[in-house]
Amino acid sequence: MGEGRGAVEGLAVSDFWRDRPVLVTGATGLVGGWLVQRLGELGAEVTIVIRDIVQTAFEIHASVALGDVTDQAFMERVLGENHIDTVFHLAAQTLVGVANKNPLSTFESNIKGTWTVLEAARRSELVKKVIVASSDKAYGDATEMPYSESHPLEGRHPYDVSKSCADLIAHAYRASYEMDVAVTRCGNFFGGGDLNWSRIVPGTIRSVVRGQCPVIRSDGTLVRDYLYIEDGVDAYLRLAEERPPSAPYPASALGPVAWNFSYEAPVSVRVMVDRILRAMGREDLQPIIQNEASNEIREQWLSSKQARRLLRWEPRYGFDEGMQRTIAWYKEHLR
Repeated sequence: MGEGRGAVEGLAVSDFWRDRPVLVTGATGLVGGWLVQRLGELGAEVTIVIRDIVQTAFEIHASVALGDVTDQAFMERVLGENHIDTVFHLAAQTLVGVANKNPLSTFESNIKGTWTVLEAARRSELVKKVIVASSDKAYGDATEMPYSESHPLEGRHPYDVSKSCADLIAHAYRASYEMDVAVTRCGNFFGGGDLNWSRIVPGTIRSVVRGQCPVIRSDGTLVRDYLYIEDGVDAYLRLAEERPPSAPYPASALGPVAWNFSYEAPVSVRVMVDRILRAMGREDLQPIIQNEASNEIREQWLSSKQARRLLRWEPRYGFDEGMQRTIAWYKEHLR
């Protein structure tokens, strides 16, 4: 890491990213949007891949390549022409409901997209590090909690399977080609900028701002880990800054492949909604429980011990402050 240090909202940062050519796929999503913004603040030369022009809450300041991450020739050209050093592969179909209705497009995006990006990076002489966004859903519906990185990947339903497969593909490229590939498995992200109102946090906040009762699609008992988006971005950057010794090096010198990140504080969907109502002073708005969700994992949460010990990662905001910042963002956005 570089010697000089600056600050982004009070966070000590290095010069590691200054003028570094970085590619971000999935840049119009929640994680991608915040990550591109932070990389810009740190002085990176950012290129993003966008398949479709979609509504986004973020002002994107980056070079834009219009194309599909499943297009091998396109990805190789983007990496080569922009002299990419670090790749954050975040592009994916991220909604369980959409995956249940459209499994083939989900598999195409999440599985083929992953091997295409990794193969393009393998062929590049310049790419040094690839971060692949997996998910806690990759573990499947396990009976032993919390998940540690050594748990098997046992997705059963379309979305979960797509993340298990993408995760294993990343492992294969690391083991077979000694590429510096790392995989993130995070709790459910929340934060300003998520315009998918079917998700519990933005949907609940919007309902409260409008004076309406929030809607819970499930029966409210599903248990999840949560992670505020800025803490998640810090984790991505910290992981990407970890570099191996000078080449050649064995795969073992790269450290673990998979990394869990969460607050290690699981809550049910109903409790999550109640906490938002309390934080917004509208406990009178009782949620409408539809009990219509299907193919959902009942309970899951993560252990982040490995990240805390080896990466020295600690959340900068935590759940309560992160939620206050999230509520403030949506109040301003919806005003």
